[in-house]
Amino acid sequence: MPISEAIVIRDLGQQDYLSTYHAMRDFTAARTPESPDEFWLVEHPAVFTQGRNSKPEHLLNPGDIPVVDIDRGGQVTYHGPGQIILYLMLDLSRAGKGVRDLVTAMEQSTITLLAEYGLAAEARPDAPGVYVDNAKIAALGLRITRGRSYHGLSLNVDMDLSPFQGINPCGYADMVVTQCRDLGINDPLAKISERLCTLLSKELGYNALVYEPYTARWPNDP
Repeated sequence: MPISEAIVIRDLGQQDYLSTYHAMRDFTAARTPESPDEFWLVEHPAVFTQGRNSKPEHLLNPGDIPVVDIDRGGQVTYHGPGQIILYLMLDLSRAGKGVRDLVTAMEQSTITLLAEYGLAAEARPDAPGVYVDNAKIAALGLRITRGRSYHGLSLNVDMDLSPFQGINPCGYADMVVTQCRDLGINDPLAKISERLCTLLSKELGYNALVYEPYTARWPNDP
């Protein structure tokens, strides 16, 4: 099967944000035209991340939670335990896809996932992400360099939502945030993560999912 038809899935468990961020950038810089595309599943300890367009007025009261400036698009958001983070390490040029294709695939796969649990979710043209009854349940943020993507999406599953009160989520004042648990979804994080990977891989046109273990050294390391 050609590399472009398969996606490698790696479950990193819970990892420090900065080390994962550096690993994403290193992986993307080192990959070659023969490198497989990958999804990285991870949970992060509590952290606020600010995209390249972030405005300081959207960081209201971070308290003791670290704030990290990063190179994705978008404004400030929060990551914490109980949230699915899915990083998309893809060669978009090889796949003939653009950033809009990737955003639409992330949104639609999340909407389909929630529909399987009986929830009506939607995307918004003015604010990328996925919403249930106007409350944000999934956030998106990407970086594209030399036709390769990293960063990705976060889906709130079963977490402490109170840190979102310390920011204007994704730059929107008074944005309401919700999560799967509060909407009646009680499946474990692992089951929801696996289904999300399956749906997103289908949206992006992959024919096979290849599960590989997390290792401290990435495939393209010397």
